[in-house]
Amino acid sequence: MNEYEQYQQDCKRIREANERLLNDFAAWLKLSGLSEKTINNHVSNIAFYINEYLLYEDATEAKDGVNAVGWFLGYWFIRKAMWASPSSIKSNAASLKKFYAFLQEKGLIGEEDLNDLQKEIKEDMPKWLVTIARYDDPSGEDAW
Repeated sequence: MNEYEQYQQDCKRIREANERLLNDFAAWLKLSGLSEKTINNHVSNIAFYINEYLLYEDATEAKDGVNAVGWFLGYWFIRKAMWASPSSIKSNAASLKKFYAFLQEKGLIGEEDLNDLQKEIKEDMPKWLVTIARYDDPSGEDAW
């Protein structure tokens, strides 16, 4: 089996595991009393993160993506998601915090990883919002 075939096989395995994770995440959100619309939004955001971004170049499992959130929200999402906006960055950040809290509760990531993620989102959000504003401004300088 060549490297690309191995990557495809790994992605298939991860997507199947992700489907189960997404179902469990939705059930976990439902227990917290969120509306169906809010649950669907969080699940959709996370599905994009774990099935598109984390599998874009490497076959990365959801639990191992906890340290990739900054690059996702601050660069990749802005460039690749045509619906990227300040509100969608904030929405994705909220979803990612909930998802990784869910994974921490399940014992799939450590408490320190969750704390680092929350700190990174809080500290870097202003910079990401400036980046998207510059990226979306056709009269401005290149955001990169």
